[in-house]
Amino acid sequence: MSPVTTLDTVANIKPIARDRLMLIEPEFDSIQQLPTGQVGTVLEIYEGENPGYLVEFADLDGREYAMAMLTLDELLPLRYELPLAS
Repeated sequence: MSPVTTLDTVANIKPIARDRLMLIEPEFDSIQQLPTGQVGTVLEIYEGENPGYLVEFADLDGREYAMAMLTLDELLPLRYELPLAS
């Protein structure tokens, strides 16, 4: 089972090149890469030998500005609660 599920909040831990991005807002057309640490939401998980994660990146107002297909080694799941041992 993947440590990342649909609708999880994640951050990219590697820069994502422009040619791998689908930019939504025209004001971002000039960026060359999505820098490390951008926060996004996992929309879809594509199973297989090398699973892919479709991630939507949005600003603080909820406006989507980019989407990218990422691999697990490019993601850091963000957690709001500390799991306690039972």
